Amino acid sequence: MARLTRAETQERNRAAVLSAARAEFTERGFRDAKIDAIAERAELTRGAVYSNFPGKRALYFAVLADDVPVVPATATTTTARGALGALARAWVARLPLATDDTGPAARLAADLMAEVVADPAARTAFAQLKQLDAIVLGLSLERLQHDGRPGDRPVGGRQVRLAELALTVLHGAGQLAAAAPGFGEPFHVVRAVEELPSVDDAWLPPQPATAVHGVDEPWTQPSTLDLLRGVPVEPRPDGIVAIVGLHRLAAVEHAARSGHPVTAILVTGAPDELLPLVRLSLAELRHHLAHAAPPAAWPDLQVTCDPQPGSDTTETALRITGGRVVARADGWGACHAMAST
Repeated sequence: MARLTRAETQERNRAAVLSAARAEFTERGFRDAKIDAIAERAELTRGAVYSNFPGKRALYFAVLADDVPVVPATATTTTARGALGALARAWVARLPLATDDTGPAARLAADLMAEVVADPAARTAFAQLKQLDAIVLGLSLERLQHDGRPGDRPVGGRQVRLAELALTVLHGAGQLAAAAPGFGEPFHVVRAVEELPSVDDAWLPPQPATAVHGVDEPWTQPSTLDLLRGVPVEPRPDGIVAIVGLHRLAAVEHAARSGHPVTAILVTGAPDELLPLVRLSLAELRHHLAHAAPPAAWPDLQVTCDPQPGSDTTETALRITGGRVVARADGWGACHAMAST
């Protein structure tokens, strides 16, 4: 039998750690789970666990990310109301509110929000990741028809605040479901989200605080996963690349409104700690968006992560033409400045 390569051994060990951690977190909950017990379940050393994950919280986020159901994007709705209803149905179907589920999946996820709140860095990143969720959902709603209901805005109006409102209702329902499983009627939650009125969404982009400079540099597309769609990043010889720290995710909207294809590369000063949370958040978004909007309505946006440490306040925008970087902007407002040129 051929010996495994170093990379194959590392991948096998990582899979063993994740499997053991899933069992430990499900059985004992996050707080009572022990790294030593996870190592024992995986038949590895404690050091082998830490060589794959920096701590228990990052390991927990990684387990939850792997457990998000993978579903094909088969939504066929053509209206924003239909998309919001489908989103809400997919959301409540995974909650005790809808299923009265006290099985392994519910127990495994029970400590997620408590662990996000417990860590200031995770809390700040989570807030920005929810803003990214609203941006992607809002951009998708804008591409769908409206039903002529009172309060609906014309097709093409900004819908990010409507998306924020829908996500606020659904996250609130989720938190109540965790605290009081079975309380309330899930279909009422779905109906409430379907009937949300459009809100005042006049958007005033920031005045650019940075300039766009012409350059002529080679560009190599990252060979990694598009976390929004769960597929390899598609090579794009033309478009905008937005390199943004986890504290600057709102800038992705500025780039996306340029009308050009956008690749967003997320960076953080603590990739080992926070990238599992990024992957979890985007896996959840992908799952819900697959139920809500047809693929043609999704924004022309790819999202990936840089595993190397970088500043959480990074904002750099690159314009790619013919496979080369032809313009660059750095600093606050860079994505809007690039989108405006």
